Amino acid sequence: MTRSAFNSVLLATLAGISSVSAPAQAPGMGALALVERGEWELHELGATTPNRRMCVTDARQLLQPEHPGQQCKRFIVENSAQHMTVTYDCAGAGQGRTAVRVETARLVQITTQGVSGGSPFSRTIEGRRVGACKSAALAR
Repeated sequence: MTRSAFNSVLLATLAGISSVSAPAQAPGMGALALVERGEWELHELGATTPNRRMCVTDARQLLQPEHPGQQCKRFIVENSAQHMTVTYDCAGAGQGRTAVRVETARLVQITTQGVSGGSPFSRTIEGRRVGACKSAALAR
C-alpha cells in the first residue's frame, strides 16, 4: 500500500470514528422530552427523609438531584426513548452519574450516585408530577 493510499484509509477511518462518537455528546433530550413540566415530588426509596418538591421547568433538572441549580458539565452516556444516563462534574462541588427511566410523562425512576460536598451518595428516587408549579411564570 502506498503512503498516499494509507493516509486516505486513515483519514476515512478517523472520519468514521468521529461520526460515531458525536451523537453520544449531542444535547438531544431523548426520553426527557416526554417529561411534563410542573410541580414534581421526589421520593427516595427506602429512606425516611421527607419527600422533596421541585418546580420542573426543564426535565434536565432531574439529572442532578444532588446538585440542583449548579452549572455542571454533563456527558451523555445513554439517550434513548425511555432512558437517559449522564455523568456530570460540578467542579469543586462534586460529581455524579444519574440514570433516568421515564415510565410515563408524569412518572420517572432516578438512580444517582457520586460525591457531593466531599461525601459519597447513592440514591434511588421515584419522581411524580403532582400538579402545576405554584407560580405560573415558573412553569412556562
